[in-house]
Amino acid sequence: MGIIGLLIVGIAAGFLATRLMRVEVGVVPTILIGIAGTLIGAVVIRMVLMITGFLGGLIGAVLGAMLLVWLWKMIGQRR
Repeated sequence: MGIIGLLIVGIAAGFLATRLMRVEVGVVPTILIGIAGTLIGAVVIRMVLMITGFLGGLIGAVLGAMLLVWLWKMIGQRR
């Protein structure tokens, strides 16, 4: 996301957050709160996606290995 996008999302996020939390602050603190929240949110989301991506790969690998072990056992029982 570019700087302009960050500013737009930050302004909107700051406005919504201060209204939802019923905090009365000026325009500049609202924008700064929104931009800081956008940065924190982006880092948290990326970390969650990275962790779930790793865990998803690990789960898929374990399930694939279990399938191969099951097939190996099935073929071994036929002999």
